[in-house]
Amino acid sequence: MVTHRHDGRTVMHLGRPATWEDLERVPAGMIGEVIHGELVMKPRPAMPHASASSILGVLLGGPFRLGVGGPGGWVILDEPYIRFGEDVREPDLAGWRRERWVGIPRRGPIPVMPDWICEVLSCSTEAEDRTVKMPLYARAKVGHLWLLDPDPATLEVYRLEAQGWLLVSSHARPGPVRAEPFDAVELDLTPLWEDAGVPETPAEE
Repeated sequence: MVTHRHDGRTVMHLGRPATWEDLERVPAGMIGEVIHGELVMKPRPAMPHASASSILGVLLGGPFRLGVGGPGGWVILDEPYIRFGEDVREPDLAGWRRERWVGIPRRGPIPVMPDWICEVLSCSTEAEDRTVKMPLYARAKVGHLWLLDPDPATLEVYRLEAQGWLLVSSHARPGPVRAEPFDAVELDLTPLWEDAGVPETPAEE
């Protein structure tokens, strides 16, 4: 049985728990996840969402994955499949400190919890990102979470504390930022907003 939800998602009720093989058969142009045993599919994001995610990966990849102009020591992936208990989720970006990147299978979802996740917000995803995924990532003990909104060009940086997520910084303008856990390097987010189609904030007189 197939259920089409108002948020554009399609839920495939397979009569059994969904598997990795089901995810591999998700059509091109769709994102698939396993949620409570069901195969849930949604359209891939629109251009501002996809562009913001891709550019952020580029900005972080040089200094933190490759060690070019930064400390290195990270594995950063776009849209990785990650196993959260019985669920398999696909965040927009995720990063692992390299010393924890061990025992990773060549095929199938990643069983090691990330040290950092970034979700790019949109009208169709923000409610789930804030009310479902933030608690899920906290229970999984993901150390840092970024919520990136291409429109109106904002970045929220959260650190996991014993009491839950703590908002440690927020950024609302193009330009350089230092944001945990990548605060060893100043990142200029201006190209990210420009490529996402967000106009630069006029300079104050």
